[in-house]
Amino acid sequence: MVTKRKPYKTFTKEFKLEAVRLMKESDRPAREIALELGVRRNQLYKWAEQLEDKGEAAFKGKGRPKK
Repeated sequence: MVTKRKPYKTFTKEFKLEAVRLMKESDRPAREIALELGVRRNQLYKWAEQLEDKGEAAFKGKGRPKK
């Protein structure tokens, strides 16, 4: 029996920016913020890193970039 995997969740640029802002400006732990938003903790750190590396050019398009 072949089972289909769940499709990847996609988040808007605004959602990602707000999540990173919450993580950086709040005194709450990243784990708590991630649980509240429904994402993994390490995903918050990845978004923060992307924003730091690319600035306003971060989070273009939807989901994963094509190879």
